[in-house]
Amino acid sequence: MIIGVPKEIKNNENRIALTPAGAAELVKRGHEVYVQANGGIGSGFPDEDYDAAGAKILPDIEDVYAIAEMIIKVKEPIEPEYKLIKKGQILYTYFHFASGEALTNAMIENKSICLAYETVELDDRSLPLLIPMSEVAGRMSIQEGAKYLEKTYGGYGVLLGGVPGVLPAKVLILGGGIVGTESAKMAAGLGADVTIMDISLPRLRYLDDIMPANVKTMMSNEYNIREMIQTHDLIIGAVLIPGAKAPHLITRDMLKTMRPGTVMADVAVDQGGCFETTHATTHADPTFVIDDVLHYCVANMPGAVPRTSTIALTNATLPYAIEIANKGWRKACTDNLPLRKGLNVVDGKVVYRGVSDAFNLPYHKVESVL
Repeated sequence: MIIGVPKEIKNNENRIALTPAGAAELVKRGHEVYVQANGGIGSGFPDEDYDAAGAKILPDIEDVYAIAEMIIKVKEPIEPEYKLIKKGQILYTYFHFASGEALTNAMIENKSICLAYETVELDDRSLPLLIPMSEVAGRMSIQEGAKYLEKTYGGYGVLLGGVPGVLPAKVLILGGGIVGTESAKMAAGLGADVTIMDISLPRLRYLDDIMPANVKTMMSNEYNIREMIQTHDLIIGAVLIPGAKAPHLITRDMLKTMRPGTVMADVAVDQGGCFETTHATTHADPTFVIDDVLHYCVANMPGAVPRTSTIALTNATLPYAIEIANKGWRKACTDNLPLRKGLNVVDGKVVYRGVSDAFNLPYHKVESVL
């Protein structure tokens, strides 16, 4: 198969979808890999590394899309890329369709094969291609939150871990999944007073067992959330419903009950966000303030640590990429049920329920396109 790896063009997105090591694995199996010039430079992988791995370098993004049967990316295509995508071309990337109607309509129109990392799902309901970036984003949410709590950035002016004689900051984490767990680990390690909220009692029991003493658990419901946000300094939105829009757990009216300088970091922004006031921001302009509450809602948080993120992402996505390249997408998705769940839009048909529900589009069973 001919595989193309374009340079990401989203704001401050320095990741690339494939390391030189990943390219070498595909090449040695007889596939051709084309990488856009300087595509990996932001992650510390120069063109020479890809050349040594057996990949070929193409000068422009147009050349990569034109030659490839499968495009491997990190982030969803953005408008300048829509016209480059060909009918029947496989796109293997993060899509987060449920929060992007224009993107969904564009992929329906071009009749490409859209395999979304974030909906590939194992039998235990874990999301193997989302986990590595969720781990990065969860840890980063605390790193960024701690920074924006500084008065110079508009925060309340508290040190996350406090000092002897001064209480630590209070961190509230909405969601006890991968993002929430990693956020709690980081916040606890810095000495913060941490509370994780989730709707699953078994999950809360598990977290209560494994977390250190400065991490507490609490059942998530509207009453408890309204109570907790009044006294917490940093609030992390970490709720995910696979392939669907995130629920708004903090509504606009709740902001008025928070202390001025409270910081909210919404890691669910790719899925529409779990704060009603969320809108996507960029690394170049990461925050905004509503009712004296600072919002950090960067839609590609792991792009700020591209070396770590690119290696972690390739570790997870490469085995599936090899299977698609070896077998073709139809046989790969027929043989591999978790990968089949990654199919979202195929030849103009929406085959993932969460996407059809988000925009009231006709839903087609995935078996109808295999």
